[in-house]
Amino acid sequence: MNFSLSSLRHALVLALTAVSVSAFGADQKPAEPKKQDRPQPPTRPFDAPGAPKFTRLDGKPGSNPPVDVVGDFVIGPEYAAAPETKVMADVPQGKVQQFSINSKDCQRFNPGIARKVFGTVDPNNPKTLIVETHPIDYQRTVTVFIPAKYVPGTAAPFLVTHDGPGMGKPDMNLATILNNLIAQRRVPALIAIMISSGGGDAQGHERGREYDTMSGLYAEFIEHEVLPLVEKNYHVKLTKDPEGRATMGNSSGGSAALIMAWYHPEWYHRVLTFSGTFVNQQWPFNPETPDGAWGFHNKLIPDSPKKPLRIWMAVGDRDLLNPNVMRDGMHDWVEANHRMATVLKAKGYPYQYLYCLNAGHGIGNARSQILPHALEWLWQGYPISKTP
Repeated sequence: MNFSLSSLRHALVLALTAVSVSAFGADQKPAEPKKQDRPQPPTRPFDAPGAPKFTRLDGKPGSNPPVDVVGDFVIGPEYAAAPETKVMADVPQGKVQQFSINSKDCQRFNPGIARKVFGTVDPNNPKTLIVETHPIDYQRTVTVFIPAKYVPGTAAPFLVTHDGPGMGKPDMNLATILNNLIAQRRVPALIAIMISSGGGDAQGHERGREYDTMSGLYAEFIEHEVLPLVEKNYHVKLTKDPEGRATMGNSSGGSAALIMAWYHPEWYHRVLTFSGTFVNQQWPFNPETPDGAWGFHNKLIPDSPKKPLRIWMAVGDRDLLNPNVMRDGMHDWVEANHRMATVLKAKGYPYQYLYCLNAGHGIGNARSQILPHALEWLWQGYPISKTP
């Protein structure tokens, strides 16, 4: 039997197609190579070299430091949710409402930025990345908690939180805690303003530009473009007194909280951070602040006059270590927070620092125990109405 060359080629294609269908199914595609998991950060002992001298509260689930003391404390490895995290009978409930902001309506951060790939280390400057970005439009959700005890027309203290929830998914956990703490007169009748980012994370994304940039720009955006909308939309008045203004965040949201208060202490005096990203994550590179937020403990706080800030911090013993391609010696979250505590103490700042055993980035398993405590500590010294 004779076959032409073209017939042989056709037969070979049919045979390969049959093998492909047999191996993967008619509607399946070959599996993509599995991405390697990020190496898990090591556990850093609380008494490792370079760590602060912690007061030990570990081994006592539910135990937090007193709310009227400063210093360094270790807690865990087991945790118990604080009773304030549950809805309590006969406690007046505040209102939680949401609105959105389109980036096209913003003066700052318009348009947003995003990247397709993470980027590579700049061979001429290991402190930064080469990242290709493109402009984007985005929606930002603002979630507002107004306490039941708010008196219309009065200037209310308030708390700005970062990485706020998306539209239709309000964070009721913070609202529940605040309802209970306000009813118990452990914090003032404050308004909470939970603001979502412009999206993405770290270098080359909008969230990174907003949260990791060492400047007053993000605080100015909130002051001039977000707070007026809160007052207008919900007929409330927000205090201008920096003693009555606090900011809170997790990870880069934590560094953003301190950045806001550091560059605008005339606006904010109270800062609360979980797993604060006090590392070198600023992008693009700025020669005036070449170490990004690592510069807080490396230079800015030690070399600057003391500012009127009150700072609460927590980090996990398995928090992030070199989570990306950067190898500049400034990407250890535990070391960064340890160094923060050390320089804050040396400078005489009122601070409290919790080292959470058996906890990773964001200390999710410890948060339900310590967040009510942290909020009460943060608002120490602020007048609280005695009116029921």
